[in-house]
Order: sequence, then structure tokens, then C-alpha cells
Amino acid sequence: MAITLDTIAELSGGSLNQDAAGSVRISAVGINAQELPEGGLFAAVPGTRTHGAGYARESVAAAILTDAEGERILQDRHEKRPVIVVDDVREVLGTVASAVHGHPSRDMTLFGVTGTSGKTTTSYLLEAGLLAAGHRVGVIGTNGTRINGEPVPTQLTTPEAPVLQEIFDRMRSEGVTHVVMEVSSHAIALGRIVGTEFDVAGFTNLSQDHLDFHDTMEDYFATKARFFRPGSTIRARRSVICVDDDHGQKLSRLAGPAAVTVSTGSRPASVTVGDPEVGAAGTQRFPVRIDDRDIICEVPLPGRFNVANAALALTMAVAAGEDAKTIAAGMAGVVVPGRMQNIDRGQDFLAVVDYAHKPAAVSAVLKTLRSQTEGRVGIVIGAGGDRDSAKRPLMGSAAARAADLVIVTDDNPRSEDPAEIRKAVLRGAREAVRERKSAGKKKRLADIREIASRDEAIREAVAWARPGDAVIIAGKGHETGQLIGDTRHPFDDAESLTRAIDARVTERPETEEPA
Repeated sequence: MAITLDTIAELSGGSLNQDAAGSVRISAVGINAQELPEGGLFAAVPGTRTHGAGYARESVAAAILTDAEGERILQDRHEKRPVIVVDDVREVLGTVASAVHGHPSRDMTLFGVTGTSGKTTTSYLLEAGLLAAGHRVGVIGTNGTRINGEPVPTQLTTPEAPVLQEIFDRMRSEGVTHVVMEVSSHAIALGRIVGTEFDVAGFTNLSQDHLDFHDTMEDYFATKARFFRPGSTIRARRSVICVDDDHGQKLSRLAGPAAVTVSTGSRPASVTVGDPEVGAAGTQRFPVRIDDRDIICEVPLPGRFNVANAALALTMAVAAGEDAKTIAAGMAGVVVPGRMQNIDRGQDFLAVVDYAHKPAAVSAVLKTLRSQTEGRVGIVIGAGGDRDSAKRPLMGSAAARAADLVIVTDDNPRSEDPAEIRKAVLRGAREAVRERKSAGKKKRLADIREIASRDEAIREAVAWARPGDAVIIAGKGHETGQLIGDTRHPFDDAESLTRAIDARVTERPETEEPA
């Protein structure tokens, strides 16, 4: 598809510097100068260090979309191509990209899932239910982009607006009818979902995260709220909000009476959930009261938070007109890589990999394991570099308050000194132990250890485990690399944990001689 520069100028509210160029047709749009074809529109956006207009010469694009600063740079470099100037490129980029691709989101049923934790799991649950309903389903999120289960490479949880619209276009051309998408706060703040028309928006929860990007928790919440506020240009047609936490309660009031609310506890809501029956392997079976009838759900995922994720996914599907029983049946077979992923090699203790990398998530997964384990609970934990540093001691504290063993190791240190990151996590863990001691709670004080090598830390946790214990490897989940400096080294928590368990089982004698 292609549209003219005159149309783009009108859509964006911008001014075209060459009247005669108004009939030039644009068939692609993007922010990467080198990737655009000759019929493309290069969107020159301001960056943290340099302005994108400085890369215009590297592009063969037919025209340029930029702001006043970018226009000055282009003029200084004697740019001859047509230029459309707008106040804020990111504010209009999604609208322009959607138009260039023929508004693909209008031709599919689109679900957006946002919140701090649970976005990926909820997306997987929705995908499983919709596939069971016979739909052709696309997914965009942390674990990548998929079309009917087949991976499509992408780099961001929510891709930049031009890439996102291109993905929608591809999905539409391949017959996708329903799309499930994780919507990050970055995507909302940076305008990546502008021009995308959502049918149903779902909210999981909110806890401390991304304070390296948002100034305060209030700003973080306000950004998420734009997805639900009446009058917002990115608001979905229907809203489903989990009200298990105070932020969900507040959001439901902001969203208005039309929003559907979900509660797994005692808080009143449109949709309520009964107590789950927990199976030996962590499978949970529970009733969801929706549309004045009970729908029995069963998910192979431990944790009360996964009951909330499943109830949210079911309610979002029903809000889009799906049959509740069909969706529930599909969710029963879901597999979510790196989210409470049970690694079973025949060992006599529970071993789990989870993406928990926020204080509240660490507390939640440990609470889950504690409730389902007769023995001790150990955790391997670290924190990422170049990210919200304030949460590091909070993560250590959360681990030490709920676990018997805390091994602090490296996560993705990126450009930071890994020892300094570990030091912050250890500080929080040791302070929590001191507080428990001073409060007279000496029955269970966490054993705090520091092991820089993640693989060695995992082996140490496995060696520590006794029959009936539980071990969780937290922080990286589905990731298959460890970013140290600018280099991504191959590393997979599930693979490392599997090797450690296999080695332990091999080393153990099959029989023991009587004493």
C-alpha cells in the first residue's frame, strides 16, 4: 500500500516544505535510515545523544519526517528531498505508519495486556485459548513475536511504531484474525502504539519497576493509565482490570463504570474467582464466576498470581465475544517458557525457573513455593545492570525474608561492575536477616551466599537441596543469553539447571550399603 506526502502531512498536522512533492507516494516508513527502500519515509527522531536527522544521508528514502531541530540539521546539510516537519515525530509516527500499511489493526481483533508482572503469562494463556477456539493467532511480546505458534524475530517487547504496523500488516496478509500483544510502559510513553486500535485492554498489576525510565511510581502508573482513561487516543474499546492490588482499584475508578473488573480475593468485582485446588505438580483448578455462571479453569502453573493471570485472560476473551468454556479448555494446555517453569529430571526436590526480576515478583514466587513445599526453599537471584538500581536491595530483602537460602549472583550486568550490583542486592538481603534477628524471629534465618558465576550459583543451589526442598532460579526466565558489557554470551537458566540436576543424579549412588 502507499499514500501521498500530502496525506501524511494532513494526518500528522505537519508542513511539507515542497508543495510540488505532495503527490509523491510513500510505501514504507521507519526510523532506521539504512533499512528503508527508495519509496520510504525516513522518520528522523531525536535521540538521547544525537538527532536522527544526522543519519538522513545514509537513507535512500524518498522523503523525511522530522521536527524543527531535525529540519535545521537537514538545512545545514543542504538536504534536497521533501521534508515534513511536525512538533513531535513520535506522537504522529504510529498514525502515519498505520496509514501507510492500510490500518491493519482494524482488520483483526486486538488484545493488549499491560502491567508490571504477568503480561507474558496472560498473553500465552490468551493465545492458547484463542487457538483452541479455532482462530489464527498472532502474539507480540517479551518472548518474541509468533504467528500461530511460529516465531518471528523482534527485539523489543513492543516494537517501534513502524515495525509494529509492519508486523500487523504481515499478520493480516497471513490470515491472522486475533492478535495478543504485551504493552509496556515504554511503548505507551514513546508513542509506539499510537495508530493501533485495540479491542480489549487488560491490566494485571503494578509494582516497582522501570524507575530508571519513569521518575516516580506515580508517573509509571499514569503512563499505564493512558491505556484505559476515557478520552485517551490509545484507549481500547473495552477494558478488563484485575483489582487485586490498590493500583488496579484506582485504575478501575479512572477507567469508568464500563470497565470489567476481576478479583481473586475478597474485593468486589464483576468477575470473581474461587479458591484453587492445587495438584502435586502445581496444577491449579478453580471456578471463575463470569456472566452469572461458574467456569471451571485448570492451568498447569503454580501460584495465586497465575490464577489471576488466567482469570484476566479468560475475561478478556469473553469481553471480545469468545465462549468461556472453549477458552478455559484451551488454557489448560498452556506452556510458558521461563515463567514458573518446572524442571523435572526425576529429582527428589522441586526446581523452577522464573523471570521474577522485581521485588514484588520475587516475593510472590517465593510465597508460592513456600505454600507448596514441605521442605526448605532456596533462590538464586541477581539484578540487571543499567536498569532501576533502587530495586536491587529490595530484591535482596524480598528474597531473604522468604527463602532459607539466598545465592546472589550475576544477571545481565551490561556496562556496570557486576560486583557493585551484587553488593546492592546483598545489602538488602543481609539487612533483612538483621531485622529478623532483632525482632526475635530466629527460627528461619536465610543463609546468604555470593557466587559471581551464574552457572556455579545454580550448581550450588542444586547441591544444597534435600528431598522435599524447592529451588528457584530467578531473574532471566526465558532468556538465552547473558549480557556482559556489550557482549551477549549464550546462557539459559533452564539448561544450566537441567545440567546441574542431571550431574547430581548421576553422582548419587543408586543404592547405599547398610551401615
